[in-house]
Amino acid sequence: MDIIKIKETCLYVTDLARTKAFYNGLLQFQVIGEVTGRHVFFRAGSSVLLCFIAEASGMPGKLPPHFGTGQLHLAFEVSKENYGQTKATIAEAGIPIVQEYDWGNGYLSFYFRDPDNHLLEVVMQGMWERGS
Repeated sequence: MDIIKIKETCLYVTDLARTKAFYNGLLQFQVIGEVTGRHVFFRAGSSVLLCFIAEASGMPGKLPPHFGTGQLHLAFEVSKENYGQTKATIAEAGIPIVQEYDWGNGYLSFYFRDPDNHLLEVVMQGMWERGS
């Protein structure tokens, strides 16, 4: 199998307006799809972040039902050069930084939470490259 990358990932949220205000309004992710009461989709670099209302996406329909609960985790990658500015931008938006971690070999990441308490991380580009 020759997987290129994870194209999209999803989070299950409780309030689409609040989710849109956070990811689009604060993080500046472009909205690329939206269905009232069901989902809002965002462009995150070359990937897609899907945010679903679990009860709506768990219903039978054109696609297989899927849903989840609990606090999930995902990480966004930025260049080493933009890491500090990204961290400052998050803090200036009033989003508390939960923790910063030094992974060694010059790689840092920091953690923060979205309105549904999902744990988000910003990592420096190259941190998980092959051989590292």
